Amino acid sequence: MGERKETTALDAILKAASDPTRRAILTLLAQEGPLRVTDIHARFDMSLNSVSKHIKVLESAGLVKRRTEWREHLIEVQMTPLSAVDEWFASLRSIWALRLEALDTIMTKGAAEDD
Repeated sequence: MGERKETTALDAILKAASDPTRRAILTLLAQEGPLRVTDIHARFDMSLNSVSKHIKVLESAGLVKRRTEWREHLIEVQMTPLSAVDEWFASLRSIWALRLEALDTIMTKGAAEDD
């Protein structure tokens, strides 16, 4: 089986969210609203350049958006792309629901035969 060359939105979101620092940035923005890059940097023990790289990964995945007000660059969380993750988990839940339903049928049938 060949490797996929195309990265889906879900792949980008999961990859971006796989890093604890990026998840912390998302949580910070969700809790406090739009912040300047320097304000985000002040919360982390790493260089401004490293924080900027994390923000760029989040931007590429569509999880944050940069907007400019005068000379300020504000970063704000974008929750809409997370619906792709929710849809994926919903499909997994439906698979497990069917499996559990089948198991319940087997167990109920077995219990009825024991009576």
